[in-house]
Amino acid sequence: MTTCDLSLGFIGLGALGLPMAANLCKAGFRLNVHTRSRNAEAAPELLGSRSCASPAETAETVDVLMLCVSDDTAVGNVLFGPNGAASALRPGSVVADCSTIAPATAMDCAELLGRQGVNYLDVPVTGGTEGAKAGTLTLLVGGEADALERVRPLLEVIGGTIHHFGPVGRGQQVKAVNQVLVAGSYAAVAEAMALGERLDLPMDQVLEALRGGAAGSWALTNRAAGMLVGSYPLGFRLALHHKDLGIALDAAESVQLELPISRLVQQLEHDLMQGGHGDEDVSALHRRFGTKS
Repeated sequence: MTTCDLSLGFIGLGALGLPMAANLCKAGFRLNVHTRSRNAEAAPELLGSRSCASPAETAETVDVLMLCVSDDTAVGNVLFGPNGAASALRPGSVVADCSTIAPATAMDCAELLGRQGVNYLDVPVTGGTEGAKAGTLTLLVGGEADALERVRPLLEVIGGTIHHFGPVGRGQQVKAVNQVLVAGSYAAVAEAMALGERLDLPMDQVLEALRGGAAGSWALTNRAAGMLVGSYPLGFRLALHHKDLGIALDAAESVQLELPISRLVQQLEHDLMQGGHGDEDVSALHRRFGTKS
């Protein structure tokens, strides 16, 4: 069997899912696609894929089903709700779930699917829309090594690096660690930009000086300039990061660990969501700290 002989279903065509599916189409995979709104199924970059009316139809006859949906409830509905994919998945197929969900939810999905002979991998991703479009996402995998090897050819299309951390749920735990780092770095950059502006520093020159030093970070390099002009191009939705921080804080609580910085950023994000900014990029944290409207 060659790479493109794998039959693939893809559910969830949002800001990350659509470019991921588009890259798989471009690589020659045969795709069934479905998304809740149905609109993105007709995107020109998915030309040649088959639009499906339900998760169950998407899962018919596929070797691998990929999910990239918003939260635990969405994953449960897609797999086990009315016309859910689990009803159509064949024994021996693999579900590669790129959603960010609680580790316990991932383990529950694996157990339920395992009863019908279906393998489940939790494969949360990091790298934002930029990484999704470029096919350079970092993939954080939990699940059986044999199942990972079966789907590796398609994961290599959407990801620049693939990291296997052990059984189902471990990928989600690593993603929680990632989101804690994102929280701190974005909030720190937002505060720093606000301070520099208030001090009336030449901020273009400041950014150039600091990017290569000890304060350098992805957020500083890729989001600070936008913050300074009040522009927050969507890489990862603030409301989704807020949800992810909730997962991370729950994980910390389960091991009796307090994360005060993450809890503060979660509250800041909540306030911004209340102000109607939940669909903006995480860099909109600058709205709270900064001087731009």
